[in-house]
Amino acid sequence: MATSEILQDKEAGTGTHPKRLLLLLMMISITMIFAAYTSAYIVRREEGNWLEFDLPPGLLYTTVVILFSSATVQWAWFAARKDEVRQVQIGLALTFILGLVFLIGQWNVWVDLVAHKIHFGGVDANPSGSFLYVLTGVHGFHLITGLIFLLIVLRKSLNYQVHSRQMLSIGNVTIYWHFLGALWLYLYLFLLLNH
Repeated sequence: MATSEILQDKEAGTGTHPKRLLLLLMMISITMIFAAYTSAYIVRREEGNWLEFDLPPGLLYTTVVILFSSATVQWAWFAARKDEVRQVQIGLALTFILGLVFLIGQWNVWVDLVAHKIHFGGVDANPSGSFLYVLTGVHGFHLITGLIFLLIVLRKSLNYQVHSRQMLSIGNVTIYWHFLGALWLYLYLFLLLNH
């Protein structure tokens, strides 16, 4: 393996490619944001004026969807390692579709909340409902960034730029997508245990 190929995946000094390092730093900052939100949730709940309500069943469905999407993105990664480009494309496309299904499911959760008169902000709002909107909404925003990232890597795979010798982009999107799935699982379990 030539030195230039080694440096393509790693940066001398840190041992990590700058794009991978940037991704890791971004995931750390996102983790800190959600740690702050969930801490604020616990503190605010203890102050009183907290409306208890059943979590919408759609949260469980979206959890199942995002777990399946982690499997499809991992399948795409394994396919790239074996130079099975068509399977990479199918795996990334399936992951993208499941990501869209997740977002539609989250939208339906919000519709369900509104139908049960649980609003975000305003006179009728209760902090418990507002926190649910914020936690799911901010995660949804980050999932949209993941979908954009998936499209970029899918386009690269259609141009045969994702294979065993060019794993950085699919490696990064796989890490980020698993991170989003793990983050959602944390949020779902947090809401189940603290709601």
